[in-house]
Amino acid sequence: MNDQPVLQQLTEDVWAYIQPDGGWMINNMGLIARPDGLTSVDVTSTERRTRDYLDAVEVATGGPVQRVILTHAHPDHCNGASLLPEAEIIAHRGVAEELRAPHALAPHLFTPFDQGAVRPRLPTVVFNESVTIAPGDRPIEVRHPGMTAHTSGDAYVWLPTERVLFTGDLVFNGGTPFALSGSLHGWQQALDGIAALEPAVVVPGHGPVGGPEVLEPVRTYLSFVTEAAADADKRGLDPLEAARALDLGPFADWPERERIVGNLHRALAELRGTEVDIPAAWQDMYEYNGGAPLDCHA
Repeated sequence: MNDQPVLQQLTEDVWAYIQPDGGWMINNMGLIARPDGLTSVDVTSTERRTRDYLDAVEVATGGPVQRVILTHAHPDHCNGASLLPEAEIIAHRGVAEELRAPHALAPHLFTPFDQGAVRPRLPTVVFNESVTIAPGDRPIEVRHPGMTAHTSGDAYVWLPTERVLFTGDLVFNGGTPFALSGSLHGWQQALDGIAALEPAVVVPGHGPVGGPEVLEPVRTYLSFVTEAAADADKRGLDPLEAARALDLGPFADWPERERIVGNLHRALAELRGTEVDIPAAWQDMYEYNGGAPLDCHA
């Protein structure tokens, strides 16, 4: 498999930067050229990966990135922002709140990787519902789905003229969705909203570019987790017990299968009206993974 990132041209002035294998801390980005400058949809997780991306942008366009839209606050989508110190950072208000109080993960949870000299930047422009960039005949529409979904501060980027949709992590294409920071019910509602746009091209947060067909597997998986949580609740199982007893069926071969534990933590908390113990959820994913670090190639 070719594991080198590629800047994939979608239209004359819209690109997707796809990073295989799309696993932990290996995300996709978008690049949009307009007369007033370049807009990047997200950055990436490490100094090396972000510099590689910015080099590809320079080769393709010859210009610097003027603004960055953050689709949510997870570090793989935000860390590289410090390498763009002059760029405007646009994000939902929830992203600003999460970046001010990030969850610190225990170092044993992932296989080691070199993050380098990068860190997130707080947004310079925040919005509650939506914001439109470059208004006119080719607008860039940045929208919150209206509810907590993958996270509380999700945003997707919609180009109505080109009918191109950058979903952030509302869509994982070929990998296991991860709902620990969000809401399974809200996420399914968000998928209904973006499906109604009838996009021609969908750029997921992780995995290859597709069309509207990439939405349905995410919805099916979230329904599967919701049903599994209801069964676990009836049986009095905790999330790790439920995950170990669960046949993942058609999802067993998806990468990052250990996310089922975090997803069950979230689903059971929603069902029971309790708060999620985030550190315990991560530790349970580690235990489900055979007491071994989660595999990260960042």
